[in-house]
Amino acid sequence: MRLLLAGLVLLLGACAGVERRGVPRVYAQGFDTETNACLRFPVGSIAAALYTEDKAQQSRIAEAILDCVKDADFKLNERYFGGNPTREQCAEVLGRDASGNPVTRAMLLGREKHTLALECIQQKLLEIRPKGFSLNLRYRENKATGKWEPLSEQQVQSLLRGGGEGLIGTIVPDVVIHTGNVAEVLDVFDLKFPCPGTNHPKWYDYPKGHPHAPLNQGQVYQKAFGVNPARVSPRYDIRRSKDP
Repeated sequence: MRLLLAGLVLLLGACAGVERRGVPRVYAQGFDTETNACLRFPVGSIAAALYTEDKAQQSRIAEAILDCVKDADFKLNERYFGGNPTREQCAEVLGRDASGNPVTRAMLLGREKHTLALECIQQKLLEIRPKGFSLNLRYRENKATGKWEPLSEQQVQSLLRGGGEGLIGTIVPDVVIHTGNVAEVLDVFDLKFPCPGTNHPKWYDYPKGHPHAPLNQGQVYQKAFGVNPARVSPRYDIRRSKDP
């Protein structure tokens, strides 16, 4: 395992070097293997292999995300309730959205916990995997290629100014682990803060008439990125899409 990782690291560095040069270079016969390897295994594929083999880093990433989720849940529950909120407190309606739908305490609390947890996750992942993660990045399917592509904030704002129709069907995973290229997704984590905390953390079910119906959120992530996405919650820890 260690030899494989070491070899992949060297190959990744070599391929990155070839990519940076950007101009033809004469190689001796002894370097042909390196050049051919870079053609057969693009940098993204090498980075994906490194992530797959590095179980220690995977564990550190998962533990960091879970720690931040638990910490955010505990801090805000203590701040607002002095402990865990009751089912009645969670269900309390505190307002209405633009469409007139009720906004519950559970919804507002979940949003605030998301914000606090993501701030923590950003700090931790900058240490563990500084160039290989994204938070709240929006993806849209390219109908011509079938691939899901990231949208910049400028693109999102432009689509919003145009009425927002271009955002229908887009997806926004909470945490994406990637190769260093945000389009090459290796893993997906979505934060769930059930209220009360004894509720089972569920994937969002797309309603009838939505482009992704009758799939749920986890199924769409799996279809879009080819990964087994994870739900992360304070009480149920990390559960993959295929878990109960």
